[in-house]
Amino acid sequence: MSISSLLTDALQQRQDFLAKAKLANTDCYRVFHGTVEGANGVNVDRYGGAWLIQTFHQTLTTQQQCEISEQLKQQADLPVIYNDRSQKNSRVINPLSAELEQLASTPMVMHENDIKFTSKLRHEGQDPLLFLDMRVGREYVKAHSSNKTVLNLFSYTCGIGTAAAVGGATRVVNIDFSSFALAAGQRNAELNHVEDVCEFIQSDAFPAMRQLAGLKVGGRRNQKLPRYPKLDATQFDLVFLDPPRYAKSPFGTVDLINDYQSLFKPAMLATRSGGSIVCCNNVAKVDREQWFTSLLRCVEKQGRQVTQHQWLDCHEDFPSFDGNHPLKIVALTLS
Repeated sequence: MSISSLLTDALQQRQDFLAKAKLANTDCYRVFHGTVEGANGVNVDRYGGAWLIQTFHQTLTTQQQCEISEQLKQQADLPVIYNDRSQKNSRVINPLSAELEQLASTPMVMHENDIKFTSKLRHEGQDPLLFLDMRVGREYVKAHSSNKTVLNLFSYTCGIGTAAAVGGATRVVNIDFSSFALAAGQRNAELNHVEDVCEFIQSDAFPAMRQLAGLKVGGRRNQKLPRYPKLDATQFDLVFLDPPRYAKSPFGTVDLINDYQSLFKPAMLATRSGGSIVCCNNVAKVDREQWFTSLLRCVEKQGRQVTQHQWLDCHEDFPSFDGNHPLKIVALTLS
């Protein structure tokens, strides 16, 4: 079946979702999730005032681009940006017309549940400035942040932190290593008039988490430690932990398959008794129940307990093969 036909089916299946999104003032969502919907490596999203097509395995032909663009414009008459990221480094490799290039590289504003977020479909990084499958996480945080302190680890462009502040948090601390991502996060806070509540700390997550948890900052063997911001030990009412799949730094290794605990332990220790920690793991091969059991075991080793938990499932614009989405999100309440 052609991608055009598959997109037609996907749009038809999303009609109820799209109607709800419009009522909720949400104009950023996925309309085609190719891995599950028949065209592996092809994603089609709306980001505010533009459609974004991305390919990760094979370049679309000119005819395919035209057919998809025509269908999308029938859904909403917006410009269509195509980012071909089919090479191994996932960088965008295709040129656009001068008009579309300017549009793609110009900051825009999109909306999710009445929250404003900055959008830029081509920039110095690789991914768009808001991960749409994390909508359920932002919704949870917004609903559970009133009069609370919130720590947002691996914050990227601070979508979680912005949602927490809009939800009534008294203090939001966003931590990320990228100054570019934090600058976008500051813009998100300003767009929603919550900049007085939000803090932005550019730091490797390991020293930041360990200091907040009251632990000694260490590093990988034979690695000279670079300078890092000094932070006081602090516990938060709500901690959000959304690390990348794999990353190395002098302070440690992020490895969501083999060593989630090295991230979870300090984040948990920075969560006050009676507070909550939301944990995310985006690796498809990680078994949900085994991962959850490892979190419980880590909590118990610290003499604490999980008094309740809630799984957060991605919305229907991100379908999965069997109901088990690669992105696993669980909120744990700790004693």
